[in-house]
Order: sequence, then structure tokens, then C-alpha cells
Amino acid sequence: MKKNILIAGATGHLGLMICKALLSQGAKVVALVRKESDSEKIKPLTQMGAVVTEVDFNKISDVVKTCKGIDCVVSALAGLADVIIDTQKALLDGAITAGVKRFIPSDFCTDYQLLIPGENRNFDLRRTFRSYIDEKDIQPTSIFNGAFADILKYNTPILNLKNKSVAYWGDKADWKLDFTTMENTAAFTAAVALKDKSQRDLHIASFQISPKMLKVSVEAITGQDFTLQKLSDLYEFSANIKKQRSENPSGEQELYAKWQQAQYMYSMFTTQHPKLDNQNYGAIEWTSEDEYLKSFLK
Repeated sequence: MKKNILIAGATGHLGLMICKALLSQGAKVVALVRKESDSEKIKPLTQMGAVVTEVDFNKISDVVKTCKGIDCVVSALAGLADVIIDTQKALLDGAITAGVKRFIPSDFCTDYQLLIPGENRNFDLRRTFRSYIDEKDIQPTSIFNGAFADILKYNTPILNLKNKSVAYWGDKADWKLDFTTMENTAAFTAAVALKDKSQRDLHIASFQISPKMLKVSVEAITGQDFTLQKLSDLYEFSANIKKQRSENPSGEQELYAKWQQAQYMYSMFTTQHPKLDNQNYGAIEWTSEDEYLKSFLK
């Protein structure tokens, strides 16, 4: 019997990939979009076979109606408090009223549970929603994928191709960082959504690699020398982030605040997956570090 899966945030990059992965496995996919969504972003959803439904999250009756007959709701929503807390709450409440049994929240990130509240603004929003959903009569499953592997392309301190450097903080040169491609994250999410039940928290990574290992891999692929450098101690890094945040209060209302990238970097070097659930939900072709690095390194 086909599973009916609803995807919120389906017009985003990850949401679109989750829809595609679900459809490839024979699911019926309902893609939830706002009335003001860009028609050009909706077109790929209809072309791949998803049922696109417009909804006003301010009208609980709209959400309940859309969730009728749904087996699992997957949230790939992205935003600040108005989205991660308010919109997800509306989606959750509507799903529960409609009798939906399972809900996968937009927790596609590092597992924030061991991090200190206040160290990452976006994680704090997810922590707030987690407290809300854990009090409800529904089965939640959070999928923690570490960092999306794409950040390795963007000349962050972890890998700066312009400067030919690999950086770290504290004594973490051998600290393994969790990276997952968006394709792998989508495939795993689809596999979990199609199950009747799953664990509360799942941890995945396409590959785990330390700064020292990354330097070796990049040099082997490019044939160029890269510098491995410590930028500062972790406590200094933390203090600098807090200073940047206090000096840029307008960033609190910006999805990509100037200090947000630094918060993500700090979290990657202060927590890591306790174990991986890669093999527990079907056969997925996980992208290796060499495969991924070779996809953009020359």
C-alpha cells in the first residue's frame, strides 16, 4: 500500500530532493506550499508528480484538511522563529488534529542537544520546537546530518581554496567533522518517512573527516600544498562570536547573519555524532569523502 507523505518546504533545495526521493520509492507526495510561493519553484514539483497544495498556515482548518490521510509529515522549512517555531507549530497541530502518526521536524543540522543554549541562534529555535513536539501525541523523528557537505565548496575556514588552507580551533586537528551531502540526506529522510516507526533521533554522515585528514585528501587530489593552521583556542573563538553578535543586533532578524557561520563552525568543533544510523533504514549509496571532494576540486 502506498504511503502518503506530506512535505512542507518542498520548494527549497532539500525539500525538492526529498520529494524526488519519495516519488522514486513509490510514495504519494503532497507538497505543501504557501499561496505566495514562486510559480517557477512549484513547476518542478508538479513535473515530477507531486500533488502541490497551497495552504495558509494561519488557518488551522487549511492545515488539518491537507493533512487528512497523511502517514508522515516531513518539514524541510527554513527560516527564523516565525517559521521554525510558529509555522512548524501550526503544521504540527494541524497534523495531530488530522490524525497523522509521524512527524519529521526541520532538524537537518548538527545534533544541538549537547550544545549550550545561546551558542547557536538557529539551533536554539529548533530546541524550542523540540520541547513543544515532545509534549504532543505524535511520533517525532529528528534527522541530524551534521553539516551539509556543500560548505566545503564555499571557502570557509575549514577549507579555503583561495588561501590553500585548512583550519581548526583549539586542539581539534584530529577532530572528525560530520558531513552529509544533500542528496544523501534526502534519500535517508525519504527512507525513514516511509517506515511505520523509527527512533526519536537519528545521526547520519556521508563521511567523517578531521582537518588533518582533509588536508591530506585535498593535497592528493589537487597536487598542491595546503597549510594546516590553528586559528585560536575554542574559548577565544566563542568569545569573539559573542562580541560580533552583540555588535550586530540587526543580525537577529537575518537568516544569514554575519556571525551565524561562525556559530556553525564552533558547533562543528564542539559536538559530533555519537554513532551513525546510515545502514539502519535501507540501502543508500553514501558519498565518500574522495568522491565528494573530487566533484569540485581540480
